[in-house]
Amino acid sequence: MIRLTDEQWERIRDHFPEEHIADGRPGRKPIASRRVLEAVLWILNTGAQWHMLPQSYPNYKTVHRRFQAWCRDETLRRILTDVANDLRDRGVLDEEECFIDATFVMAKGGGAEIGPTKRGKGVKIMAIVDRHGLPLSVSTHAANHHEVRLVQLCFDFYMIEAKPENLIGDRAYDSDPLDDELRRDGIEMIAPHRCNRSKPPTQDRRRLSRYMRRWLVERFFAWIQWQRRILVRWEYHAQNFLGFVQLACLVILFRRF
Repeated sequence: MIRLTDEQWERIRDHFPEEHIADGRPGRKPIASRRVLEAVLWILNTGAQWHMLPQSYPNYKTVHRRFQAWCRDETLRRILTDVANDLRDRGVLDEEECFIDATFVMAKGGGAEIGPTKRGKGVKIMAIVDRHGLPLSVSTHAANHHEVRLVQLCFDFYMIEAKPENLIGDRAYDSDPLDDELRRDGIEMIAPHRCNRSKPPTQDRRRLSRYMRRWLVERFFAWIQWQRRILVRWEYHAQNFLGFVQLACLVILFRRF
């Protein structure tokens, strides 16, 4: 069984309204949110179907219903943002040098925000990580969108207040309009030029040496894909799949406490 430590639970319990219902209220009290969250983490880790939830957890219909409610009202996003800002205040997160990339996830079912590609229909998980490989932003989008067009959407899910000083990506992010757009926000984009680029080069070779550390974002994707529910999108609703991705990020950040 998957269990949250008491310290982890106390850190996030204020985000669950079910935990603040008075004991004297008439009617049956809801199942404890901690037990429901641990059941969702079991689904995330194993990739099993909801009805396969072990009997040691609450009924799978209750767990599924509460999980969908948390995704709809962005409870999981608020928890992730709260934990990330706490870690930044402790000096664990460092946004001076950040890395951006995307990974493809096959989508076996239907639903919104799924795009056709040469590899089949699927979604992209966009992520920005700090210089330690810890997530600062994570979002999901249809796979048929180019990554350059998703950068600003990725910043809509940015968790901490301070924006990165240097954002490092691969050749897919070689775009002069993107460079200018980010520079207006005080962000310097560092990406190798495409081999078929016709415009004059704009990147400083000394600054491009930071590109050698881009493996940190690849390692982040490897971390979240240890959670088997992330490997394939089975959820019909895009917000539910994003909820699982956010929980996978929360598991990573919890390890830094």
